[in-house]
Amino acid sequence: MSDGALSQDEIDALLSGVDSSSPGSAAPAAPAGGASEEVRRALQSFLSTTTDAQSSNLSMMTGRDVAFQGPNVAPMTREELLQQLPDMVTAVKADFNSGFPGEHSFLFSEETAKAVAALMNKEENIELDDMALSVIGEAVGTIVGSQITSLSGKTGNKSIGNIPPEAANVPKAVAALPGGTFMCAVYQLSLGDGKTHQLWEIYGPSAAADIAQALTGPAAGPSGASANMGAMPNMSGMGMGGMGMSMGPANVQSVQFPSLIPQPATAQEQGNIGLIMDVYMEMTVELGRTRKLIKEILGMGEGTIIELDKLAGEPVDILVNHKLIAKGEVVVIDENFGVRVTEIVSPMERMNDGMV
Repeated sequence: MSDGALSQDEIDALLSGVDSSSPGSAAPAAPAGGASEEVRRALQSFLSTTTDAQSSNLSMMTGRDVAFQGPNVAPMTREELLQQLPDMVTAVKADFNSGFPGEHSFLFSEETAKAVAALMNKEENIELDDMALSVIGEAVGTIVGSQITSLSGKTGNKSIGNIPPEAANVPKAVAALPGGTFMCAVYQLSLGDGKTHQLWEIYGPSAAADIAQALTGPAAGPSGASANMGAMPNMSGMGMGGMGMSMGPANVQSVQFPSLIPQPATAQEQGNIGLIMDVYMEMTVELGRTRKLIKEILGMGEGTIIELDKLAGEPVDILVNHKLIAKGEVVVIDENFGVRVTEIVSPMERMNDGMV
């Protein structure tokens, strides 16, 4: 009989969100043998075609020559991956929620996450606070968006989407990883600092198998729809009213209805935004506003003090094309004024502002 203490395996399983005490709780393992190798080859071949676009996107976001190399894709378990990781990692969840639904995430070392955030924020000696982590999430959103755009073109599946990437800096034992055997792609990343950084991309078993099958055909891995179709009885020779009929397998597809609730932009939309990255837009920082009668405005002269609706120390508004997108605080850089972004206004808040 157990003394009630948890083993280390049970602790690791609970930290990763997997209940090891329940027989049916573990995620399904990747296909074994030849099928697993075909999934690995399909993923490696596809991801290798996206590295040039990823390098270009991150170079544009950081202002440095960023280079993705690889990846090296291999089946892996949680224990095997933990042995490769540093003690602290920046984990970014970017699960697919449509098209090929399943677990999908990225892992950076603390050093790499800080280097990327520092380049994107144009700030040295950066700490991994909420703002820096949101920048890492934005970088991953661009990576996933580019992948989804390419994957949609290669498979014809236009419904692929993912959850908004969420980054967290955590001990490696706490990072949420898939159960069983999953696919891990390891990239070598050059950020122009003379160092070689590593980036781990994780595909859950179901997402990896479905993507591989869509890229290469039914031989890459099992799929419920194709397997069921293969099991259908041969309808050839069945008569109707004395007339012979030959029926092939039915093409059955699930119907997906659009959500009526406004949702944040998908990663595919984020990828398509790369087409307009070089378009200029007017950015304005608004200190405050007030309303005056015409006679008060006409009575203004040198030395007139205008009281605004902002309190001293309150964040200023940052507008793009007269639309509020963020809030910040005024800073002085050399002899010029600047503004440090302290808050990004959510799409829902922007929509509500536009309805007022």
